[in-house]
Amino acid sequence: MSKLRGYVALAVVCLSLVVLDPLQRLFVAPWVRLVPSRRIPLLTRWQRFLARVVLDPVEKIGGARISELPRVPGGPGVLVLMNHQSVLDIPLVVSSIHGAYPRIVTRKRYMRWIPLISHMVRLYQYPVVDPSANAGEGKRMLGGISEAAATSDVPMAIFPEGTRTRTGDIARFRSTGLKLILAQRPWTVYVLVADGFWQRAKLKHFLGGMSQIHGQVTMQGPFHWTDPTADSQPFIEEMRDRMVSRLGEMRGTPAV
Repeated sequence: MSKLRGYVALAVVCLSLVVLDPLQRLFVAPWVRLVPSRRIPLLTRWQRFLARVVLDPVEKIGGARISELPRVPGGPGVLVLMNHQSVLDIPLVVSSIHGAYPRIVTRKRYMRWIPLISHMVRLYQYPVVDPSANAGEGKRMLGGISEAAATSDVPMAIFPEGTRTRTGDIARFRSTGLKLILAQRPWTVYVLVADGFWQRAKLKHFLGGMSQIHGQVTMQGPFHWTDPTADSQPFIEEMRDRMVSRLGEMRGTPAV
């Protein structure tokens, strides 16, 4: 029964993405262009709706248990750091931020044709990264991160580990992108730590049973980054240490 619920929930999510893709392209995107003064509230409501389109079937059909999410106040100059455990991390961070939508540093592969998601990366102007990019393209992508950080009128979000970990532990930070973000302006920083999702990290893992997901997300902060010209490495190490410590508390084990 658990596997059947997983199949049904995944089918509902995938069908929803296919159905909502043309709606986003034909109605949401043109509306944003026609009424630019309503861009932030419109895109915020749409993004939060899409996050629930993913999370609700996972919980209500698949049987996953996700604790109440924290409330991160959104606004320009807010930076959210989150560990990376599963494909649910993006809807989780979106649902945790209130008052504005986040611009999320995203892998370039999501710009390929994935229903709804690929167009969403462009619509929300997510800065993209690609570890396999050549030197020229990599430099251009890093420039895109810098520009987004300097000019964004909504929060920024980044998964500084860069990739999911097999055990859910906090991996070392790939700090190039984070350093670029911190160098652009002062930030109010919030740290989100998720646990309980790593054993069902990918969509294919959902078919084994979503009911085994017992997830929670906690928040730390705000922390204030006030000097963009300073060496950000100590601050980044502090944020990672806090993330490791909080994960240990959530698991009832001492931080390593």
